[in-house]
Amino acid sequence: MRIREPYEIRDERFRSICLANVDLHQIDDTSHWAEGPVWFGDADCLLWSDIPQNRIMRWTPTGGVSIYRAASNFANGHTRDREGRLVSCEHLTRRVTRTERDGHLTVLADQFEGKCLNSPNDVVVRRDGTIWFTDPTYGILTDYEGDRAMPEQTANGLYRLDPQTGKLERMISDFVQPNGLAFSPDERTLYVAESGASHDRNVPRIIRAFEIGADGNAWNGRTFTEIDAGIPDGIRVDTEGRLWSSAADGVHCFAPDGALLGKILVPEVVANLCFGGIKRNRLFIAATRSIYAIYVNAEGIPMT
Repeated sequence: MRIREPYEIRDERFRSICLANVDLHQIDDTSHWAEGPVWFGDADCLLWSDIPQNRIMRWTPTGGVSIYRAASNFANGHTRDREGRLVSCEHLTRRVTRTERDGHLTVLADQFEGKCLNSPNDVVVRRDGTIWFTDPTYGILTDYEGDRAMPEQTANGLYRLDPQTGKLERMISDFVQPNGLAFSPDERTLYVAESGASHDRNVPRIIRAFEIGADGNAWNGRTFTEIDAGIPDGIRVDTEGRLWSSAADGVHCFAPDGALLGKILVPEVVANLCFGGIKRNRLFIAATRSIYAIYVNAEGIPMT
């Protein structure tokens, strides 16, 4: 499937980001719920989670789609650490893991204060090597994306892990359902999606922003912007500080001041996205059953 120039312009600044004569390409349609895309430039491949089918998928421009890992523990969000290793959030085991270069898994976090995490959802790695992840309850609400279970944590929090010391801290605890997260280019701001409206219509459909102090702590939370279609889920930031968010009608692009610049319209509900390709100017979009891709005049922040 190809969709020609699927743009909705809300601000004239968005026109310079949209490329003429480009298509939105559907590169796969075999997922039950596509999530957590991450680009590996050194391997020229995209990985993503097909959560209900309990697998991680792989796509390369020359080889197409294949299964990267079956029995993935219902993995959801992924990222790369500073050494280029895959870091994953697993619903079934309620943990964050790292895939070592020989393929074996190292458990990075599965408990906080002696109790199981809820269901780690999305993850990013800061330049200092600390691993930040969200821990809502989506993976334990039903048997569709993991195993139904009672939450043991009293708060659906945002966590920071120092992989050198193993110290895990809950940084923010006042979310309803924290979801996608991303740092600004200078890493002085952390953006976190609040997706609690998926279960409670009274929860605002917002992306929050937190200042990151010199001590690495997150504070001074504020509303960065609000999504006008569906709920915010996965988010990414480009090198110019623009924030790209998933939504029910596609991908929304926001200026650093929170103004909606425009949308890339997608025919399925979008869960997550990432930048990839040789120049990190190709946007890969995980949308319900499918993975879409489109070139944009923007460059994603390198993960390593």
